[in-house]
Amino acid sequence: MWGRINIRPRGLIMLKDKINDDYKQAFKESRTSEVSVLKMLKAALLNKEKEKQYQIAKGEKSSLDGKLAEEETIDVISVEIKKMRDSLALFEKGGRDDLAQSAKKEIEILLRYLPEQLGEDEIKKMVSEAISQTGAQSVKDMGKVMGVLMPKVKGKADSGLVGKLVKDALQ
Repeated sequence: MWGRINIRPRGLIMLKDKINDDYKQAFKESRTSEVSVLKMLKAALLNKEKEKQYQIAKGEKSSLDGKLAEEETIDVISVEIKKMRDSLALFEKGGRDDLAQSAKKEIEILLRYLPEQLGEDEIKKMVSEAISQTGAQSVKDMGKVMGVLMPKVKGKADSGLVGKLVKDALQ
């Protein structure tokens, strides 16, 4: 059985390919901390691909191939950054400055692969637009606002920060 052929426009580099190229370059140049982070990211992407292929095999998804779309790749990177930020908070709380510095470096490396991040002022503007669009009145309506807002900021802003700004605006 022939597989589907994915043809990309000339010159377009897929995010996953860029991660692989950067990994190879970091490995050649012996940048061990970067190699470690990119290896972890590649493993997370591979796990997500396998999960997607499993879902396709079970008939849960209608996609013809098990490759990750750019949006799915960005989602995986965002999840890894969230994990690192959670670890960073714990390291700082525990007084482990060495591990906190390492986590900060890892976050910086991962952020290179996300779209340009929105500033807090831009997010606040989007929050107020989403509140007026949904007619939200109190914190009880936070879910409505987040439902409208998250697709717009996905991969471009930390969801924890967005949630905090929405909550502050609704109080």
